[in-house]
Amino acid sequence: MTKSLLAQHHNLADKTTQLKILSNGIFGEGKLPTFRKKLEPLGEFPLKPNSIEIFQVNVGYMCNQVCNHCHVDAGPDRREIMTRETIDQCLEVLRKTNIHTLDLTGGAPEMNPDFRYFVEEANKAGVQDIIVRSNLTIILANPKYHDLPEFFKKNNVHVVSSLPFYQPDKTDRQRGQGVFKKSIKALQMLNAAGYGQEGSGLKLDLVYNPSGAFLPGDQAALERDFKKELKKNYDIDFNSLFAITNIPISRFLEFLIRTENYEDYMDKLVTSFNPSAVKGVMCRNTISIDYDGHMFDCDFNQMLGLKVEKQAGQHIKDFDIEKLLQRSIVINQHCYGCTAGAGSSCQGTVVVS
Repeated sequence: MTKSLLAQHHNLADKTTQLKILSNGIFGEGKLPTFRKKLEPLGEFPLKPNSIEIFQVNVGYMCNQVCNHCHVDAGPDRREIMTRETIDQCLEVLRKTNIHTLDLTGGAPEMNPDFRYFVEEANKAGVQDIIVRSNLTIILANPKYHDLPEFFKKNNVHVVSSLPFYQPDKTDRQRGQGVFKKSIKALQMLNAAGYGQEGSGLKLDLVYNPSGAFLPGDQAALERDFKKELKKNYDIDFNSLFAITNIPISRFLEFLIRTENYEDYMDKLVTSFNPSAVKGVMCRNTISIDYDGHMFDCDFNQMLGLKVEKQAGQHIKDFDIEKLLQRSIVINQHCYGCTAGAGSSCQGTVVVS
C-alpha cells in the first residue's frame, strides 16, 4: 500500500499536491471535519489577527543539513535566497511600524550572503528582539561561520536553536549522522560567548520536535530534562525550551505516508483539538515573509503557497498594517497541528497548564 500511495502522490514537494492530500485525505475520502467546523462553534470563524508583533522572514531555503522533519524542504541544493532589495523592503517596514520582533528563519538563515547586513540594519532600526533560528551546525560548517557566536553577541541576537533530543541517537536519526556532536560543540561555543548564562542578557533557547508521529510531551517537563542532562553531560546552559508539533506538510508528510501513519496522525491532531489554543496561535500576531517578499499568515502557510488575503496586499512592497489587521486568516487542515494538545507555535506551546 505504501509504495502505491507514494507513487500516486509522487511529487510531495508540490504545494498543490500537499493541499489536495490535506483537504481530501490520501485516499480522497475527506473523512475528517474541516478546521472551519471546529472554529465556528467557538465564534472564531473567520479567524482574525489580534495584532502584528512578530515579523517572521524566511531569508532562503538553502541549508547545510537535510532534516527528516523539515517543513521547508531545505537543503544544500536549494537556491531560493532573499535579495538585498527585498531585505531593504523588509527593513523599511520595520522602520515605519512598531513591530517589536524580527524572526529570521531559513533553511540556515546565516547562509544568506546579506544575513549580517539584515541583522545589523534591524538593530539600527531599533528592533527590540532579533531572533535567529539557527541549526547550530552551521557555526562549524565553514570557517567563515566560526565567529557567529561573537557576531550574535555583538548584535544582541536572540538565538533559537533546534535540538531534537539531549541524546545522540534521536538527534542524529532526525537530523543526520554526527549532527548531535556538532550541535553540542556549537552550544558550548555559544555558552562561552555568554549565551544562556545568568545575568548576560544573551538569550539561548532550544526547540524540541518529536522524532515520530506523535505530539510533543509537556514542555515544562521536557525543559527540566533537557537542562538537567545537558548540564550534567556537557556543561551546557540555556534559557528556555520550546516544544513544537510537527506539521503534516513537506518531508514530514512524506514520512507519514511512507510509514502508513498519515491517517492516524491526522486523527490524533483532530481529536486532540484544544479550543483554548485557538486564542494563542501564532498567525494571530505574526506575518510571515518568504524569500521573494510575499506575505503569509504563518510559516506553514508559506510552505503551502497560501498567501494572505488578496485585499490585504500580498507582497512586502504593498505592506499596509491596517489592511493586514482587518484580514481573515487563511486556514486548512494543517492548522490542527497548532491547536492540538497544548497548542504549538514558533514560541512553543500556547496553553500553559
